[in-house]
Amino acid sequence: MSSRANILVIDDEESMRDSCQQVLCRDGNRVEVAEDGLMGLAMLKRESFDLIILDLKMPGLSGMEVLKKVKEDDPEAIVIVITGYATVESAVEAMKRGAYDFIPKPFTPESLRMIVKRALEKRVLTLDNVLLRAELKDGFGPEVVIGQSKLMKRVEDLVLKVGPTDTTVLISGESGTGKELVARAIHRHSSRKAKPFVVVDCGSLVENLFESELFGHIKGSFTGATATKYGRFELANGGTLFFDEIGNISINVQAKLLRVLQEREVTKVGSSQVIKVDVRIIAATNKDLQKAVKEGTFREDLFYRLSIVPITLPPLRERRDDIPLLANHFLRKYNKKRKKNIRAISDKAMKALVEYDWPGNVRELENAVERAVVLTESDVIKPPDLFYYGLAVEEPSRSDTLKAQRLSDVERKHIAKTLKMFNGHIGRTADSLGIDRKTLRLKLRRYGIEHKCLGQNAPSLGRIAPQ
Repeated sequence: MSSRANILVIDDEESMRDSCQQVLCRDGNRVEVAEDGLMGLAMLKRESFDLIILDLKMPGLSGMEVLKKVKEDDPEAIVIVITGYATVESAVEAMKRGAYDFIPKPFTPESLRMIVKRALEKRVLTLDNVLLRAELKDGFGPEVVIGQSKLMKRVEDLVLKVGPTDTTVLISGESGTGKELVARAIHRHSSRKAKPFVVVDCGSLVENLFESELFGHIKGSFTGATATKYGRFELANGGTLFFDEIGNISINVQAKLLRVLQEREVTKVGSSQVIKVDVRIIAATNKDLQKAVKEGTFREDLFYRLSIVPITLPPLRERRDDIPLLANHFLRKYNKKRKKNIRAISDKAMKALVEYDWPGNVRELENAVERAVVLTESDVIKPPDLFYYGLAVEEPSRSDTLKAQRLSDVERKHIAKTLKMFNGHIGRTADSLGIDRKTLRLKLRRYGIEHKCLGQNAPSLGRIAPQ
């Protein structure tokens, strides 16, 4: 929240409206006034307010009816009720209907300032709670960036240098390399660390709802807008806004985003009210945005505004020295989470992990270790425990009847088995393998696996085309 609040006063007495406006404007707030309930509700449909001051006793539509309508449209709205007819019953009824507080007329300017100050602090907590619920729903949580290789040490140095600044950062790297973790590390090293870190998943949002997600909307502004919604820019105010996979947004949305980055202000869908925002922007992509600029699918001006400080994350296959450290970190993590007591990863299993190319990068490695922790029947993870993920082969028997296989052959067979298990469903197969859909489709093409025919009548593994 910025210090300049947007306040609406609804009161039929002109002297009361003017007094509230003068007192609160002196504190740097923007104050709009409405002379009755209908006018107030009409203004609320056009724009968003941080706080509403509402008179209970008004001709026509009563303040209690207005309060009920306001809370139906926006359950998070902060409303202070005022009246010259103060009774215990009216106070209790107003609180039951969602009023933040109750103040009787006449009141002093100082008492008004105090209650408004507390209400605006409540507003900040309300937005924080909205954000927290979104994070819990999406499964976001704090993590650590682990790496001891030279490549990751360079990344760490950049994070430490750029963190304390407000500079916009563009993080590039393959899926699963830890772009969000680096973004969170930058936020933790900034002066905004006590403020929200808000994620916008550009890959999962449909275009016609993107503007609503970013900027918010007013109830009734479009079909399905059943309540006023806070946009991600509002939720991130004072903190950091992280655009994950920003290369997925359309040219139309790119233009609107560029304007916001230039002006540092947003307007809710269906509203004409401009809301000032103070956010730091960090973006991430697994695409070559410079190539996209040349192809005309990404705006050049937006690219240069985003990539003031570029950070490139290397794929896991280029920093194999980090794999043992990461694997042991995930072993400890999932021992605790799954209430297991796996002592270690055997030398042979670790060798298989280090030698594997990890197309899904750190995310795939974590997925593999978690599954090994869940499925192993020993207190040490061994190569057979990794076989299920296409990472290793069964250890040879003493008779040496089992021939060694290349990892690519094992991976090809494992992908085909998993795909068959999920009846050719790309999404569920990718989730099970710990990789994203794009990576899975590339592997299907590389290994000549036809996923459409896999299912009840799937061919045997022997019919899969060689790489």
